[in-house]
Amino acid sequence: MTKYEDLIKQRKRKSTSLEDIFRKYKMSVSDVKNIQDEIENVKKEADRLMMNKLAEIEDLKNKIADLEESLKSKDYFERPDYKFLVEENLDLRRKITELEQEVLETKADNMKLARQIEDKMDQLRKSGL
Repeated sequence: MTKYEDLIKQRKRKSTSLEDIFRKYKMSVSDVKNIQDEIENVKKEADRLMMNKLAEIEDLKNKIADLEESLKSKDYFERPDYKFLVEENLDLRRKITELEQEVLETKADNMKLARQIEDKMDQLRKSGL
């Protein structure tokens, strides 16, 4: 195991609250408020993005279900618009896959932002704030 992996494991084992950290490093009230506001803003933005993507995925799934129901209720095998519906269904499935990928990327970005905040907190601790 590398030294970096050891540091990550040690960091994960720590369960220090933000209030304890702020008291320990004697941070000013405005610094604490700014950090807490930034953390909340990042969390809210990540949640908003996640909810938008999930809602869009649900809409597309509903459209697919409607198209599939429409396909079952009518005999499109003899009509030329059957091919159109099949293409539309495939396009919607591709779009869902893309949106699910975006949700995963948003989650990864959220994790990166959380790490950046943690790194910033470490820098503030080291600088003596």
